[in-house]
Amino acid sequence: MEKSELRIVYMGTPDFAVGPLKVLIERGFNVVAVVTGADKPQGRGRKIIPTPVKTFALEHNIPVLQPEKLKAPDFLEELKSYNADLQVVVAFRMLPEVVWAMPRFGTFNLHAALLPQYRGAAPINWAVINGETKTGVTTFFLDKDIDTGKIILQKEVDILPEDNAGTVHDKLMEIGQELVSQTVEMILTGDVKALAQSELIASDTVLKPAPKIFKEDCKLDFSKGCESLKNLVRGLSPYPAAFTTINVKGKEMSLKVFEAVAEKAENVSEVGKIFTDNKNFIKISCSDGYLQLIDIQLEGKKRMSVKDFLRGVSI
Repeated sequence: MEKSELRIVYMGTPDFAVGPLKVLIERGFNVVAVVTGADKPQGRGRKIIPTPVKTFALEHNIPVLQPEKLKAPDFLEELKSYNADLQVVVAFRMLPEVVWAMPRFGTFNLHAALLPQYRGAAPINWAVINGETKTGVTTFFLDKDIDTGKIILQKEVDILPEDNAGTVHDKLMEIGQELVSQTVEMILTGDVKALAQSELIASDTVLKPAPKIFKEDCKLDFSKGCESLKNLVRGLSPYPAAFTTINVKGKEMSLKVFEAVAEKAENVSEVGKIFTDNKNFIKISCSDGYLQLIDIQLEGKKRMSVKDFLRGVSI
């Protein structure tokens, strides 16, 4: 079978999913339709904005489907009409079996972690939060459970001390698009030797989950160690961002923290206490030292360095 004969339906929504789609198009694969999320209001004017994947697809004259419900008969009928041989999923929602089982070659997903570790909605965030030094991307065939299907390919990447969730996201986006292309090539030529994830799980393996991030996960708990808090800041930066509260002119206000430094120290008497010279630094005591804030944003204000912040605000 030639590339142009392999009919692909591509499913994805955010920027992370644009790169793999772009590479497939550039390399001559036949993407017959795109399935993406709904257009949403954004910005101060709440203007309705199409998803990044939709924007790219329309620029390349690819039909776009935006189902509200993936089991809706009208959507299933339209999807079936494209007669896909293969479905590729990158940063999309969970598919019902009636969708992922539709193509004759199945459906594979690109996951931003080294499965079976970090199954779930936020693998990049949790890998950084947990202080991992390596992560990667995985392509795997979908099955009835979340992120448990047979692994096709994996690619590893380092998480550097200066990385945060944003920089790791960009690294994985870069290598992920290549992995998707390689996976489609393997399926096209019949060279796939998919590996059951159970073969990678030893009796003493501890699987680390990657559940969706909620607001309560983002609050800094200063009873914890400074290194753990720094990793939480890294793992939530730039979005959704770790936060704490501070008293400004008698009012408790939320303060987002995008970058911080851990300072180990002994005999910290009181956790959660703010230290500042109101000129150059803000640091907060924790169980084994201090978390020095570097890049912050007070509610209602712009993101800025601590030095810039202290020029206008006295704590």
